[in-house]
Amino acid sequence: MQTNINTTEQRNSVSYKIDTKTTTQILEIMNSEDKLVPIAVGKAIAQIANVVDAVVDAFNNNGRLFYIGAGTSGRLGVLDASECPPTFGVSPTQVQGIIAGGNPALTRSIECAEDDGEQGIEELKKVNFSSLDVLVGITASGGASFVVDALKYAKSLGAKIGAISCNNKTQVFDIVGPDYSIYLPVGPEIVTGSTRLKSGTGQKLVLNMITTTAMIRTGKVYNNLMVNVMPVNKKLVDRSCRLIQEVTSVDYTEAQELFKMANKEVKTAIVMKLLNVDAANARIALANNGGSINRVLDEKR
Repeated sequence: MQTNINTTEQRNSVSYKIDTKTTTQILEIMNSEDKLVPIAVGKAIAQIANVVDAVVDAFNNNGRLFYIGAGTSGRLGVLDASECPPTFGVSPTQVQGIIAGGNPALTRSIECAEDDGEQGIEELKKVNFSSLDVLVGITASGGASFVVDALKYAKSLGAKIGAISCNNKTQVFDIVGPDYSIYLPVGPEIVTGSTRLKSGTGQKLVLNMITTTAMIRTGKVYNNLMVNVMPVNKKLVDRSCRLIQEVTSVDYTEAQELFKMANKEVKTAIVMKLLNVDAANARIALANNGGSINRVLDEKR
C-alpha cells in the first residue's frame, strides 16, 4: 500500500484482483469493508458532539446550519438538509445544503466545480451567511477548494465551522481546528479513489447524527416520537393522529379531532389534551419551553 498519498487515494489490499471475483465474492468484500464504517464514525463522537452543540446554540439564537461540499459529499449534504422539513417540521431555510456546481450537480457529475473556491464564497453570500450560522464542510479528501475557501470565509465572519473528512491531515481540519474536525478513518476504498463508497457512507452517518441530535435537543422529538412531523400526505396525517393517540391514550377518533383543533400541529394537540387547555394556550406553553413537551409537563408538575 502506498503511504505517500491520502488514504482516500490509496489502494485497498483486500480488493486486489476484485475483477476476477464472483458476484457473491465481490458483495462479501464490500459488506466486510462497509462494517468498518460505523466503527470509524464512533471514533469521532467527541468532535461530532462539539459540532452538534454549536448547531443547537445556533438554532436557539435564530441561526441556521449549512452543509457545503462537492460531488457525492455535496449531494449528501443536500439530501440530509432536504429531509429536515418533513421529518422535524422546520423551515426549509433552517438546514441547507450547498453543492459545487449548483442544482445541475445533483444529477450529474460536474467535477471541476470543486476547484472553484471563489464560488464557494459566493454561495455563502447568496444566502446571507452570518456569524449566527454554522457551516459544516464535507469533503472526503479534505482539500476541495470550493469547501476550503467557504470555510475560511465563514471563519472570518466569526461563525462556528466544522468539517468532515476521511483523511487525517487536511486543509479543512487546519481551518476548523481539532475540536470540530470530524475524521473518519474508513480506509481505502475497494475501488481506488471511489469515495462515494465507504467515505460517502460514513459522511451520511455523521450528517444523520448532526441533524437528528440537534432536532432532538431543540424539542422536535418527544421520547422517541416524531412529534414535529409535517403532515404533508395521507401517510403522515395518519402517523400524526397515531402519535397523538400513543401519547395521550385517547382513541383514534378523538386523536383526529385534537389534530384538527390544533390545526394539524401534533405537539399542540398533545399539550391540549395533557394539560386540558385550548390550542392557543398550548402553543404559548410550548413557546415558553423551547418547543419541548417534556419541559411543558415538568413545569406543570
